[in-house]
Amino acid sequence: MELKLGDVQTTALIPLAIKASETMRPGARFKDQMAVDIIKALDIDTAKYDRFLSHEGVVARTIMLDRQLKEIISSAPDTVIVNIGAGFDNRFARVDNGKIRWFDLDLPDSIAARKKAFPERDRVTMIAGNVLENAWCAEVKKALEGRKSKPVFIAEGLFMYLTLEQIRTLLEVLKNNFPGGGVLIAEQNSKLMQRNEKHHDTVKSTKAHFMSGTDSAQEIADLTDGIRLVEEHSFNEEMKKHSIRGKLFAILFYKLNDRWATFEWGK
Repeated sequence: MELKLGDVQTTALIPLAIKASETMRPGARFKDQMAVDIIKALDIDTAKYDRFLSHEGVVARTIMLDRQLKEIISSAPDTVIVNIGAGFDNRFARVDNGKIRWFDLDLPDSIAARKKAFPERDRVTMIAGNVLENAWCAEVKKALEGRKSKPVFIAEGLFMYLTLEQIRTLLEVLKNNFPGGGVLIAEQNSKLMQRNEKHHDTVKSTKAHFMSGTDSAQEIADLTDGIRLVEEHSFNEEMKKHSIRGKLFAILFYKLNDRWATFEWGK
């Protein structure tokens, strides 16, 4: 399999490599066989993408978001979910209840690569588009017809590669196109990590750069009217459960770690 990805899109190889590595470990904390198959097909050296802290961070964020989505789906079985900046993510396979509608949204080069790796699946649509523009929303709006539940948008490993102004635009696209309300679950990184990106154990091996960071997700909610911060949880909450090193990192460098933040708009 040959890939042609932009600098930021190349960072999708980090969680892919880590999910494959975790899947093949004894006592794996989750399984993602698709990640294993893709890594084998790519035939690339993944060592630079699979370092301890990034590994534990990806595992933590995967467990936390899977759990949150399963809770949402349990209460609203027909939920429409949009995976923004999907990369090679295979979360649908882990949370599907047989009823949800799922969209994987990413830039054209990423979707072209994704289509080589992922088969067509019922209730899953891949959209090549720019989340900062309105065009991609039409298909999602159509899927929402006749459903009572609010759409859920997830953004894993995305916000740090956008400026605050771009994040504002993203929020306004969501508000304007889905005025009935919705939920956004987005990964947040810190201002400290943004300033120290050259020390990041895996991103430093790519050409991508962190374009923003926050000390609190309230800074994101404040970018535009009508967005409410519901809750925010550090990856440390999960990381410290699994290893002594993870627990020490959570204590000594708690401000460095990323967080999951949940936002809402509408009634």
